[in-house]
Amino acid sequence: MPAVSVLIVNYNAGPYLAACLSALARQSLTDFEAIVLDNGSTDDSFAQAQAAIAGDARFRLQAMGRNLGFAAGNNHAASLAQAPWLALLNPDAFAEPDWLAELLAATQRHPDVAMFGSQQIDARDPARLDGAGDRYFAPGFAWRGGYGWPADTALREGEVFSPCAAAALYRADAFRAAGGFDEDFFCYVEDVDLAFRLRLMGQRTIQLVSAKVRHLGSATSGGKDSPFARYHGMRNSLWCFTKNMPGPLFWPLLPLCCCALLYLWLRNIQKGTALPFWQGIRDALRGLPGAWAKRRRIQATRTASASAIAVTLTWNPFEYMRRAPANRH
Repeated sequence: MPAVSVLIVNYNAGPYLAACLSALARQSLTDFEAIVLDNGSTDDSFAQAQAAIAGDARFRLQAMGRNLGFAAGNNHAASLAQAPWLALLNPDAFAEPDWLAELLAATQRHPDVAMFGSQQIDARDPARLDGAGDRYFAPGFAWRGGYGWPADTALREGEVFSPCAAAALYRADAFRAAGGFDEDFFCYVEDVDLAFRLRLMGQRTIQLVSAKVRHLGSATSGGKDSPFARYHGMRNSLWCFTKNMPGPLFWPLLPLCCCALLYLWLRNIQKGTALPFWQGIRDALRGLPGAWAKRRRIQATRTASASAIAVTLTWNPFEYMRRAPANRH
């Protein structure tokens, strides 16, 4: 059994996938398997990937023939994994040589933790952070902590709300006990949703500064401001809040969620992205009965108290607006 299974879901990543796999093949920790799942790409990224790792028995490639989305794709890859730890890696993320070694070393320092996040450096501008763990603004909106901040920002290892699944480590039994990613999300916010459900089960996330990747970010979905990203980000954020926020917090926070939506609506009007934003809200409301049914199941089995969840949330709106990281020195 390998020490860790690395899961990579590809969709039209072009040359990035081969570069991702080449960096993974050079890891100082060699005891891993990599499951590379192709979601029906129409470019030659999968063929390039096959050539990049030809002859390396640690890599298993599977073509699905259609686009399952990030959530379902990773769930399928996880079902094939043999290791006790699952390391998720985006095809546009390029791991430093000691990335896996640092992740597994952290599991020894924190034996009771089920989720670990990596420090992400902007691959286009290495002087900037791409993210240092996901944070959750109490009215219902997550952000990638430290996004766009200087890469030399003094950070320390410590707890964050959620790892960013572009480069994250999950204990396999905890991932499966939570049911994996919610496949209705397709992509975006599914990592925050999973972390929220795991937190309701009493689990935690530790964000590392020593495990590093260079990440392009949204390279296969048109960028973070694309209509695709805006739509899925908004729809899934509302579903995540509806499903997971404990009742003693949900009802008092609901008016604040509506106020935050108004603020974001005005921001999107200014940016010219109001249409996908509104479509995301519309379809979130259409899917509300399904999300509410999931909520009943999730809340019926949660073990974490509302107060335990409350202390993991960010309540300061200025932290949200600044995209501030959690663990600053």
